[in-house]
Amino acid sequence: MDQQTGSTTSTPVEKMTPLAPTLPSTPAPSKERRPSAPPPRRHRAWIWILVLALLGAGIYYYWTKRTSAPAGSATGAAGRPRGPGANAGAAPVDAAKAAKGNIGVYVTGLGAVTPIYTVTIKTQVNGQLMQIYYKEGDPVRKGDTLAEIDPRPYEAQLTQYQGQLLRDQASLDNARIDQARYETLIKQNAIPEQQLATQIATVKSDEGIVKNDEGLIQAVKVNLIYCHITAPITGRIGLRLVDPGNIVQTSDTNGLLVITQLQPISVIFTVAEDQLPSVYAKQRAGQRLPVDAFDREMKTKLASGTLTTIDNEIDQTTGTVKMRATFDNSRNELFPNQFVNARLLELEKRNVVLIPSAAVQRNSASTYVYVVKPDSTVTVRQVKLGTNDDTNTEIISGIDQGDVVVLTGVDKLVEGSKVSVHMEGASGSGPAAASSTHRSGGAGKSGQAGKTGKSQ
Repeated sequence: MDQQTGSTTSTPVEKMTPLAPTLPSTPAPSKERRPSAPPPRRHRAWIWILVLALLGAGIYYYWTKRTSAPAGSATGAAGRPRGPGANAGAAPVDAAKAAKGNIGVYVTGLGAVTPIYTVTIKTQVNGQLMQIYYKEGDPVRKGDTLAEIDPRPYEAQLTQYQGQLLRDQASLDNARIDQARYETLIKQNAIPEQQLATQIATVKSDEGIVKNDEGLIQAVKVNLIYCHITAPITGRIGLRLVDPGNIVQTSDTNGLLVITQLQPISVIFTVAEDQLPSVYAKQRAGQRLPVDAFDREMKTKLASGTLTTIDNEIDQTTGTVKMRATFDNSRNELFPNQFVNARLLELEKRNVVLIPSAAVQRNSASTYVYVVKPDSTVTVRQVKLGTNDDTNTEIISGIDQGDVVVLTGVDKLVEGSKVSVHMEGASGSGPAAASSTHRSGGAGKSGQAGKTGKSQ
C-alpha cells in the first residue's frame, strides 16, 4: 500500500511539475484570438437577404419597363412585327374614317307631359255617397260605373210628380170636354160667347200645368241618372277624394275623383320664335313632323310622336311659342306633368360627309381636324362645319369620304407628327354606323339640349 501510494504519489508529482505551466497557457491564447474568429452565421444570413433583395429589385425593374412599353413599338397597326427603330416615338391615337350618311336638323325645346283630357268628377245631385265601384289607380273605360249616390229621395219625388201629373191630366181632359160642349151650345146661341172663351183659356191653362208636371218628372229622372256616376272618358283614376258615407253636394269644389287620359297623351313644349317660320311652313304644307321626347338629361329617348298643334300667339315675355306633340303612349312611357325635352325633326340631310364630333378642334382663329396620312403622319385640315348632333358632325368642306381623322390624343400632335392609329370604326362607333339611326336618338347618345340638332 505504501509503495503503491508512494509510487502513485511520486509519479504525478514528477509529471505535474512540467504540466502545471502548460494547463493555464492553453485557454489563454483562445481568449486572445476570439476577435479574429470567423463571423457567426447570423451575419451571413443578412448578407444573403441583401443579395436576394437586390436581385428581386432588378427583376421587378426589368419587368415593369417591359410591360409599360407602348403596344405599337413591337407591332404595326395591323399586327405585323416592325423592325428595330420602326415608328420610334409614334404617338398612340384613336381615329375614325369620314363616311357619308344622313343627319337631322332638330328644333329642341323644354316641355311637360300634358294629358289631352283631364276630368274632375263632381256630383250633380245632393245626397249620401253610398258605394264606389273602383280602386285608386285603376284604368276605366267610358261609361263604366264609378259610384252611387242614394237615389231614394229622388225616387219618392218621382212618384209624387207622377201622381200630380195624373191629377192635372184629368182636369185637362174635363176642361176639353166642357170646351167641346160649349162650342156646340154657342152655335145654338144657348150660352154667351164669353163663357166659351173662358173655357178655352181654362183648357190652355190645364195644358200648361200638365206640361210642367211632365218637366218635373223628367228632371227627377235625370237626377236619378246622376245618382249613378259613370266615367265620361277612358283613362286612369287618381286618388279617391271622398269616402263612402259622406254627404256630397253640388257646391263641393274638390269633386269625388279625377280621371286622366293617358293614351294618347301630349307634350306641350316651347321653341324660340326665330325657329317658328320654318316649322310653321312645313306644318301648313301638310308635313308630319316627328317629335321625340327625351328625359331631363337628354340621354334617354322616352317616346316618339308627331307635331299636332302650334299655338296661335307668341309669348312676348319669353319670345317663345308653344307647340303640342301627340304620343301614342301605348306602354305608358310618359306620365302626366312629367318634365321632358322635346326634339322636333325639322329637316333630314341625306348623303353628306360625317365625322365624329370628337374629331373637331377649335381655336380662336379657325376650326380644324387632324388627318392621318398613309405614311402614319398627321396633317392639319381647316374644315367648314354644318349640322351636328353631338355625336356626328356634317363637314361641308375640308374632309372627303374615307379620310382618317384623329379623335383622341390630339394634345400631343403637331403638323407631321408620327402616330400609331387605333381605328374606332372597328367597334361600330364611327359615323357610318350611326348615321342611319338619327331618328332614334340622333345617331347615338345625345348631349345637352341646347346643342342637339344645331345648324352651324
